[in-house]
Amino acid sequence: MDHLFRRKRVGLLKPLLSLSLVFASFLMIHKLKMSEKDAVGVKHMRDAGWCGSECFSFKKATVETSVENSDSPVPLLDTQRVSNGTPASWDAQVLNCSEDASVRTQDWFRRLDPRFHQFVLHRHCRYFPMLINHPEKCADGEVHLLMVVKSVIEQHDRREAVRKTWGKEHTVDGKKIRTLFLLGSPTTGKDTKNLQKLIEYEDLIYGDILQWDFMDTFFNLTLKEVNFLKWFDIYCPDVQFIFKGDDDVFVNTHNLLELVGFKVEESKEADLFVGDTISKAIPIRNRQSKYYIPKELYDKPYPPYVGGGGFLMSSQLARRLFVVSEDLELYPIDDVFLGMCLQKLHLSPELHPGFRTFGITRRRVSSMNSEPCFYKNLIVVHKLSAQELLKMWSVVHNEELVCALRTSI
Repeated sequence: MDHLFRRKRVGLLKPLLSLSLVFASFLMIHKLKMSEKDAVGVKHMRDAGWCGSECFSFKKATVETSVENSDSPVPLLDTQRVSNGTPASWDAQVLNCSEDASVRTQDWFRRLDPRFHQFVLHRHCRYFPMLINHPEKCADGEVHLLMVVKSVIEQHDRREAVRKTWGKEHTVDGKKIRTLFLLGSPTTGKDTKNLQKLIEYEDLIYGDILQWDFMDTFFNLTLKEVNFLKWFDIYCPDVQFIFKGDDDVFVNTHNLLELVGFKVEESKEADLFVGDTISKAIPIRNRQSKYYIPKELYDKPYPPYVGGGGFLMSSQLARRLFVVSEDLELYPIDDVFLGMCLQKLHLSPELHPGFRTFGITRRRVSSMNSEPCFYKNLIVVHKLSAQELLKMWSVVHNEELVCALRTSI
C-alpha cells in the first residue's frame, strides 16, 4: 500500500504559506506581549487540578465572538426555544465555587485515591465562564449537521487536519454542515499566556472554537460535555443532528449523512444516539489504567454507553440529555456519564458496525487498520495522527481507488 501514500510535488506555495503562518503567529505573540491589554478581556485562572487560584470569586464579560469590529450583525435567537428555563445567553460569568468541605468528613473520602480528591471536592462546579464564544455559529440559517470536536490547545495540527477533511464546513444537497472545536484552558506549568494568544489568533482566522475557563484535563472532559449541552440548548434552536467526536478520528461524512438520511426516512431520529456501544462494562480497578475508578467513587456495572471517539445524536435528544444531566453528579469519564444520562431517560445507545472507535481491529499493528477500503465503507475510525488522517482522506477520496464489492447470486 506504500505507493498509495507517496506525496505529490506541490511546489513551494504550500511550505511558503505554512512559514508565513508561523511567522505571523510569532509576530502576533511579540506584539501582544508588549501590550497589557488582553485581546478578549480575559483573566486566566490557575490552580493545580481544577480551575484556578482566582476562580472562586471571579467576574468577566461574555465573549460573544472572537472577531472584533465585525460588520456582520449576529442574528437574534428565539429566546422561547430553550428548554428547562435556560437563559438566552451564556450566564456563567461569575464563578464562586469553593470546595465542598463537608465531603472531607466522609469516611469514603478518606479512603479515596488522592488523585480523585480535587474532582470530588469540586464536582458541584458545573458551568464555567466562556473565554471564546460563537453564538452566531448555529444562527446562520438551518444547520443540518453540527460537527463537534473535542480538542486541546496544543493540538493545532489535529484541528488543521480535521478542517481540511471531515470537519470542512460546506453544504451538501442543501444541507449545511458546521464545525466547532471544544477547548478548556491550558494546564498549570505550561506557557499559558502565549498558548492562549495562539488559540485566540487561530480562532480569529477560523471562527470555530468554543473555549471555557476550566483546565483541560482528563477528569474535566465531562465538563466539556455538560457545558456544550447547555451552550447547544441556548444557541442552536434549528440544528437537526450532532456528530461529536475526538480530533484524532477519521469520519466518512458521506456515509454519516447517509445514516442520518436513513434514520429520518424511518422516523427514528427523535431518540437517535448511535455509535460504538459498550455494554455490560464494569469500572476498571487497575490503578495504572487511565480509566481507573476506585470503588469508593463507583461500585456497580456501567450502563450501556458509546465510545467517545465519535457518535451521532439528534438535537431533540441532546436537549433532553441537557435537562437530565443537571440532576446527575458529574463522573470523571465523559463517555460513561452520557450513558448515565441516557439511562435516566430509559434509553440505550444504538450499536452500529460503522463506528470503530477502537480501530478496525484492536491490534494497532494489524495491516487492516491502514486499509483504505475499510475507511471508504465505515463511518468513524479511531485513531489517526494528523498526517495519517490527511493521507487516508486523500486516498479514500481518490477516484482511482477500487475496492472489491461483495455480491450474492
